[in-house]
Amino acid sequence: MQSEIAQTIFERVKVLPLDEQKEVLEIIEKKVSAFQKEDTRPIWEVIAEISSEIPDEEWAKLPSDGSVNHDYYLYGAPKK
Repeated sequence: MQSEIAQTIFERVKVLPLDEQKEVLEIIEKKVSAFQKEDTRPIWEVIAEISSEIPDEEWAKLPSDGSVNHDYYLYGAPKK
């Protein structure tokens, strides 16, 4: 399947004028570069970044006793 897609892309691009082929190549290079970029940050930095994107009003909806009563919130066990 993957090689079929690559072949289809090749067939479509090769009919374009050279300047437009170069433009397509630039787009592909950007996609490949973004895909191959490795995130070397520690996991706590990644979590902090993701957490910072959550609005405060959503954080306020979380239970304050989640660490003690996680079985209640996950499985419906009696609260402690």
